[in-house]
Amino acid sequence: MSAGGESASARARAETRSQFEAAVGAVDRPRALAMTGVVVLVVSSLSVMYRLVDITGQPAVLLLEVAVTLAAATVLSRSMRVRTASVLAAGLFALGLVLYVYSLPRQPPLGPLVTDAVALVTGRSLLQVANVDLWVLGVAPGPLFLTWYLSLRRHYVSAALVGGATLTFLVLTGDAGSVTALLGVVGGVTAIGVGDIEQRGDDIGTAEPLAVLLALMILLPTFATVVPGGPSGSTVGLSTFQEGGTGGAGTVEASLVDAGDQIGVQGNISLSPEARFRVRASSESYWQVGSFDRYTGDGWVRTGESRGYGGDRLEGPPGQSRPISQRVTAVDSLSIVPAAWRPVSGSGAGFDQVSVTTEDGFALGGTLSAGDSYTVQSQAPVADAETLRSAGDDYPEDVESRYTRIPSSTPDRLAERTARITQNADNAYDTARVIERWLENNKEYSLDVDRPDGNVADSFLFEMEAGYCTYFATTMVTMLRSQDIPARLAVGYTPGERVDRDEWVVRGYDAHAWVQVYFPDVGWVRFDPTPAAPRQEAERSELAEAREQNRTDVDLNDTGGGEWTPTATATPAPLTPSDEQAGPPVDDPGGPPTITTRPDDVAPGVLDRVEGSNATAANVTTAGTTGAASAGGGGIDLPSREEATLLGIAAFGLVLGIRRLGAARRLYRVIWVRYQPRSDPPTDAERAYERLEYVLERRYRPRRPGETPRQYLAAVGADERANTVALIRERARYAGEVTREEADRAVDLVDELVAG
Repeated sequence: MSAGGESASARARAETRSQFEAAVGAVDRPRALAMTGVVVLVVSSLSVMYRLVDITGQPAVLLLEVAVTLAAATVLSRSMRVRTASVLAAGLFALGLVLYVYSLPRQPPLGPLVTDAVALVTGRSLLQVANVDLWVLGVAPGPLFLTWYLSLRRHYVSAALVGGATLTFLVLTGDAGSVTALLGVVGGVTAIGVGDIEQRGDDIGTAEPLAVLLALMILLPTFATVVPGGPSGSTVGLSTFQEGGTGGAGTVEASLVDAGDQIGVQGNISLSPEARFRVRASSESYWQVGSFDRYTGDGWVRTGESRGYGGDRLEGPPGQSRPISQRVTAVDSLSIVPAAWRPVSGSGAGFDQVSVTTEDGFALGGTLSAGDSYTVQSQAPVADAETLRSAGDDYPEDVESRYTRIPSSTPDRLAERTARITQNADNAYDTARVIERWLENNKEYSLDVDRPDGNVADSFLFEMEAGYCTYFATTMVTMLRSQDIPARLAVGYTPGERVDRDEWVVRGYDAHAWVQVYFPDVGWVRFDPTPAAPRQEAERSELAEAREQNRTDVDLNDTGGGEWTPTATATPAPLTPSDEQAGPPVDDPGGPPTITTRPDDVAPGVLDRVEGSNATAANVTTAGTTGAASAGGGGIDLPSREEATLLGIAAFGLVLGIRRLGAARRLYRVIWVRYQPRSDPPTDAERAYERLEYVLERRYRPRRPGETPRQYLAAVGADERANTVALIRERARYAGEVTREEADRAVDLVDELVAG
């Protein structure tokens, strides 16, 4: 290339650089930063709404709605007055609420709507709202429109107030976690603080104290708990704020039956051997406490509102059923109503405070004391394998829409794996049995697990080797729903220790989670994918240890002698009318069974060729899974997007604070004066003298202008070591003669002066 061509190219690059610098200089940096704060605040709220819609519907609809709303606010901000925009936003909000109300199966009167609103702002999660996706789609546009409109009109305080009110509501419902809330606060403070700087016309440099303040806002809550005497004396980092959390080591019972309307899947967990209640019943059963319809990806929620129980008989299963009479006596205080599925009536202690959940179970509004008892009549579905196999898939619309949903973010591989496992099953019953046996035979039972990040069912299926009942049941329900089979999670207690022909003692470790699958004209049928033998072994080990410790809360008068076994002369002890008005006569538990809730037979060939193999379920392996991490895999916990953003803001603020305080320069000087890397002799001699002057300056005074080094050393009364260093430096600078040994001596002498 010619010289002229090179010169033209250089001129073009210089011109491009000048244009870029001019464009950057033309950007209104305070306004851009204030708008960034508004964006952070808006995204904080929208991230929560996105998660809600992801769990229950199609988030793409929300994203489209957000895009249209932002575009409309941008266009109208150029011409519409603030008052008109505020009226429009209020109208959008009201219209959204009206559309949501009319989307409900039955439009409630104003009173329940007000009650629901109060419940939401006092801690009731939006996930418990039946049509939460429609609620979000109806409510989101109004506040979003006004927040963005106000920010474009430079009303940053008003924009932050509207956006902050939206986020505050989500915090009050418990749906916005601490990280999201803190991120929103940082965004709001940035919008207000930098917006004020912009309106005053100040330089963006005046925002440095604000950046330092934001860093402190982020870091102080993180380190506030790193104090002796905190919980368990542990240190807490930013991950303390993580939504969902990993869960501490609680008990299976506390995580399931005492969890209320929401269950979070925990990590490592323990068993509680304490005796809870005893049941005298006409038939052995699982004693159900509740069930959950909405899977969030990391837990379960029961939607809807409970209704009062007035003592009337409730509706039983849609098909054939048989009665089960139970009398439950509390051994310890109880806040639950365990009963065989499906309860239809009850009476006795606590039933003046009992309500009926949306899942048709009993919920207790108070507490039963030790010795209190109640009776429940249940109607258990009656069906055999052939009946269930031929039940078909003509599900009621409300059942199908409510119990086949999984979060849209669930990886496709879960449905694909389920389809391969169940490829030979052509009905819901065989599909459920194959999944049940596959999980029993391919996953191990363990209480010592690390809670996975992300979707629990997907992680358990592909990345974990072991888990306890919550993992097994959650995964089976999700797998069934991925095949459009209605299923739900049920929690309660397994039968317990049988102490008589018709009596069982139930302990805390009998708390359990299982699966219920819906069959047309039959109702909800129980399946249990958790391996029974290892679970029972863990329970026996826990009980034996408690007995060795002579604990008095694990045994009653009739326990501890081994399970009751039938004898030829054993006869049932039927409940009497005095037993809390037990109701109909008790069935003979020794008679032939008339119900099959977990049949053992599967159609021939259904379990063949699972995953392309000729093996039966007992031999199926987990080949193809990603990562054979035992019990959750471990590894490095990466920060979430919200945490990464906060850490970035905090780091930026700290850097500005350090620069403003001159701390970086002082730190550099501290290191520089104490450590001198070696180079060539002249350079080492010069650097040694520079260090010497810095030490003398700190101890005495700086060298004055025009003052020679020798004059300076004499004036401050430096010792012979300093004079030697100065002499070596003079020889290196002016004579150009200095040996390696002389340079090293100068460095060593200054090291002595620094240390002394």
